[in-house]
Amino acid sequence: MSSKQQYRPHAQALGPSQVPCPSQSLYLRLMPGLLAALCLLLATGVSASDNTNSSKPLRIAYVDWSSSVASANVVCAVLTEHLEQPCELIETSADAMWRMVAEGEADVLLSAWLPDTHADYFAQYRDQLEDLGPNLDGTKTGLVIPATGIGRQTDQRGAQTQPSLQIQSIEQLAGQRQALGGRIIGIDPEAGIMSATETAISTYELSGFRLIAGSEARMTEVLANAIARNQPVVVTGWIPHWMFGRWSLRFLDDPEGVYGGTGSIHTMTRIGLSDDRPQAAGMLDRFAWDAQAMEQLLVWIHQDQGQDPYAQALRWLRANPQRVQAWLGDAQPSENP
Repeated sequence: MSSKQQYRPHAQALGPSQVPCPSQSLYLRLMPGLLAALCLLLATGVSASDNTNSSKPLRIAYVDWSSSVASANVVCAVLTEHLEQPCELIETSADAMWRMVAEGEADVLLSAWLPDTHADYFAQYRDQLEDLGPNLDGTKTGLVIPATGIGRQTDQRGAQTQPSLQIQSIEQLAGQRQALGGRIIGIDPEAGIMSATETAISTYELSGFRLIAGSEARMTEVLANAIARNQPVVVTGWIPHWMFGRWSLRFLDDPEGVYGGTGSIHTMTRIGLSDDRPQAAGMLDRFAWDAQAMEQLLVWIHQDQGQDPYAQALRWLRANPQRVQAWLGDAQPSENP
């Protein structure tokens, strides 16, 4: 049972003998007004239904990944501040995100990494979802190491300092097992990049290596500590992500193509959303940005230590009015946030 309850004023029922009987003259006086009200109700019935739907929160499922947090909050800000469509942000795991939208427990997800990272989820739920297409192109996933040394990552002559791990490809990790303690630092276990990394360990015969599950926050913390100490580290990584703007990092070559090539992040909605919420669905269909635009918001959220992503999303909207207007299309925006 939902914890939210609706309360209605108590109305006392009247018996037949207690109900006053209007006179015939009263009926005659009221009839024109009643007919006019009935016509108005019939003429505006569809509009009233739309308003009822718009008053219900649009449920956005997301995962606690920096890119997913950014997309969920920026879309919620546009819908709420410009289209007066309230939103509910539902944080969950990657597999639950897909399932919830497919089964109608949520309305939309903005973090479908295709065609490779979330291929299994897409195969499982594709017939229960409407794919609105990419909202960001040029994604990449794989194993990531620091590209230079610590500090400013340059020496006194301006030359780049040498990284503690001087390898180029995933297969070379086999010779660095002792230096790395046999650890590859991952994120939440349901993420597609985690299953791909398990495949990489097998494909590249990295015996003695363990994939350490955790969270994105834990992964970036381990990475930061290793860079500060100029210690070898390898983590699961992806673009777009604020860490590539914070440190000099690079992907290890993946000659077997375990992680696939470049991809896109897609928007997926439950079937029927375009009928129930045509204005919101239109905005979601037009929602698209590039890695540079997203990374601006990623950096602001990171600098704010994740305290208020929605406030940073509002800041991003104010800085990018033309892009916001393109997402709104013909919809009439309300006052700027």
